[in-house]
Amino acid sequence: MTTPYPFTALVGQDDLRLALLLNAVSPAVGGVLVRGEKGTAKSTAVRALSALLPEVDVVAGCRFSCAPHAPDPACPDGPHEPGAGTSRAARMVELPVGASEDRLVGALDIERALAEGVKAFEPGLLADAHRGILYVDEVNLLHDHLVDLLLDAAAMGASYVEREGVSVRHAARFLLVGTMNPEEGELRPQLLDRFGLTVEVAASREPEQRVEVVKRRLAYDDDPEGFAGRWAEDETAVRARIVAARALLPQVRLGDGALRQIAATCAAFEVDGMRADIVMARTATALAAWAGREDVLAEDVRQAALLALPHRRRRNPFDAPGLDEDKLDETLDEFGGDDGGDDPGPDGGGGGGGGVPPQDQGPDAPAEGGAPAPGEASDGGQPQSQDAGAGAGEQQPVRAAEPFRTKVLSVPGLGDGTAGRRSRARTEHGRTTGSRRPQGALTKLHLAATVQAAAPHQRARGRAGRGLVVRRDDLRQATREGREGNLVLFVVDASGSMAARKRMGAVKGAVLSLLLDAYQRRDKVGLVTFRGSAADVALPPTSSVDAAAARLESLPTGGRTPLATGLLKAHEVLRIERLRDPARRPLVVVVTDGRATGGPEPVALAGRAARLFAAEGVASVVVDCEAGPVRLGLAGQLAGELGGTAVTLDELRADSIAGLVRNVRAGNERKVA
Repeated sequence: MTTPYPFTALVGQDDLRLALLLNAVSPAVGGVLVRGEKGTAKSTAVRALSALLPEVDVVAGCRFSCAPHAPDPACPDGPHEPGAGTSRAARMVELPVGASEDRLVGALDIERALAEGVKAFEPGLLADAHRGILYVDEVNLLHDHLVDLLLDAAAMGASYVEREGVSVRHAARFLLVGTMNPEEGELRPQLLDRFGLTVEVAASREPEQRVEVVKRRLAYDDDPEGFAGRWAEDETAVRARIVAARALLPQVRLGDGALRQIAATCAAFEVDGMRADIVMARTATALAAWAGREDVLAEDVRQAALLALPHRRRRNPFDAPGLDEDKLDETLDEFGGDDGGDDPGPDGGGGGGGGVPPQDQGPDAPAEGGAPAPGEASDGGQPQSQDAGAGAGEQQPVRAAEPFRTKVLSVPGLGDGTAGRRSRARTEHGRTTGSRRPQGALTKLHLAATVQAAAPHQRARGRAGRGLVVRRDDLRQATREGREGNLVLFVVDASGSMAARKRMGAVKGAVLSLLLDAYQRRDKVGLVTFRGSAADVALPPTSSVDAAAARLESLPTGGRTPLATGLLKAHEVLRIERLRDPARRPLVVVVTDGRATGGPEPVALAGRAARLFAAEGVASVVVDCEAGPVRLGLAGQLAGELGGTAVTLDELRADSIAGLVRNVRAGNERKVA
């Protein structure tokens, strides 16, 4: 077995270590979501924690890790008689991003269930993780329905598997840890709320800490066992402290004063629902137990708020994460408890021992701070067009107008892409539309079609009138139709003509609205901009719509309008992305007034570039940004060349009278074979 990196040898990462330890003390806290850039030892810390957990007693031979002193009466391997068991190390089970639903929750042998009435159940990862750790790396890349199953099991402490009326239930209580890189996309707010705590991690910017990280990592790689041996005493001390805190936890008193502070804090930060209050209460209690105290103090409440609230305040991907600590301190002071001397400390240190000692540092460490917020920028619009020359009059970025709810843009036809919420597609989940023979493992049985296939053969099988005999060849897989996520590629005109009459703020607001819609529909997004004499890929296709919003905010304008260049750049982006993700269908959204200037025959070149998209059947929409009393209708002509449709900024709004969805589909229907 590979020797894990010692938990106490981690450099920095105080919040991460504390959050993991609190869940080890009290799994009822609800797990940890670790957010951070790549290479920040997120996975190393989680794997290191598993070595610190005390051993668990299990019923010998039970695949569901029942406790021998109180076995689960509904265990599929039961019933078990209470008695002595065997001890083993607590497991850490990893859920791969590409795991299937059956791999996660387990699978029933449908053929045996139908033919013999036997519940032949093969446990999944949820059963393996019972009374241990379930680790999900890149949890934001999991399909939504898998995350829902995972969090439901974590919340209920049990997993339910049902297939056509045959059901199995087993206990599934585990410490849930998810890690993610926000650059690859966010989790939905509803899913964020289901994680008890969240921690932001980043690599240290201090040279001395980075040197220590490298030294320790190299030493570990050269001699894992020897390196772990040098930290064995510290590991033993932390393990003993976890055991002591677990024993103390039932005696910890959560007074009315602390409860008032918890309720006031959640109300002050306007978090939705009551889960935050409950998680804060459990976290504060675990902090007191970890510190060896029987009373919850204000400093425990403060630290609990810093761990439990930041992710619950995000209602869309453009909200800045974090918590206003000055506001937090004011709230705690105003609603100070009456349980005696629990003024919050200046740093909310988690009860005088929230983490391991400062000298116990390890392979990566966080740094405070982040990218500065963009400054106030005037829109700098000029009354005349800047299309006079490629280098003329570059203007400062303008702020986006307030986003709004947009109408649904969808790709016509029926896709096979990643599950999402935009266009029609054949999916594993959705309404049943028919049946087919299984291609590989059977996942969704179509019962009526299976019975229909088996019925003609009953006399030959010698069981006529004595029940239905079902064989493997009779089984039919249900075909389902749901929704898929698409690649929404924005092609944004940033030339001087777009900046004229101060239109760019409204244009950015419209694109921001479409980005928010893409986030809610689980799309990938990309951003191509063109101005002057060139086009740039401002953001390659990604699941991180907040990254796209940040690039959009800083987008400068000015110069000529190289429309053909922008379309050709977008065409190249789609070609490359088609190789990487061939099942995901694209939707191209061109945001322009339709002008084409610069170079020989710019209008003809733009028309030829647009016809490339039409020839390949790429769904497209042109957002017409032309304004003023005299309109040339160039965006409409461009939409015709693309084989798509044109809509104005006003028609893009969900409450607009224009039938945008119908128009988009009608404009693209002729391109679908």
